[in-house]
Amino acid sequence: MVDPIIGTKRLTKVLMDGGSGLNIMYAKTLYEMGVDRTRLHPTRAPFHDIVPGKQAMPLGQIDLPVTFGDQFNYRTETLTFEVFGFPGTFHAILGRPCYAKFMAVPNYTYLKLKMPGPHGVITIGTSFQRAYECEVKCCGHTTTIVASRELTALKEEVSEEAPDTKKSTGSFKSAEGFKEVLMDPSSFEGKMVRIGTTLSSK
Repeated sequence: MVDPIIGTKRLTKVLMDGGSGLNIMYAKTLYEMGVDRTRLHPTRAPFHDIVPGKQAMPLGQIDLPVTFGDQFNYRTETLTFEVFGFPGTFHAILGRPCYAKFMAVPNYTYLKLKMPGPHGVITIGTSFQRAYECEVKCCGHTTTIVASRELTALKEEVSEEAPDTKKSTGSFKSAEGFKEVLMDPSSFEGKMVRIGTTLSSK
């Protein structure tokens, strides 16, 4: 977690991610910064691993100045951000393109980031408490997304297997088979419910 100035605003929830090949900005962040979406450049390239298990199409790209440091020793570079419309727990994510542009070196053990500045080395850091709180929030956000996807998939599966009520059927027949389905995909209890697979529409 770092607090750089992006555009003209100091953002308090920016993640430095050395594993990301993109600089990511969320549409909500742009709105809160007062940046008009007409400044976005169109892009047609989808990306993977932004949303778990799906490809994501950005709304566009935007070039914004990013500043690290304080009033006595700071450095500003212009970075290109991919703008996404889905919600995130951060204001932005700075990936390898940012590391390369600023020639920044991270130390994950001490939660420090160092880069050359005009008056010596610029050091940016955060607290372990803040990093932990951020991690908990991210895990909660991811769990919610995964649970909602599993619930959607379950609903689609059940609707596909539901009998057609418009078709006329004969007399009622008892179920010969059943399927076990998790009652709550987000629960760790593993409670199952049995649903008949051969029930008639009646």
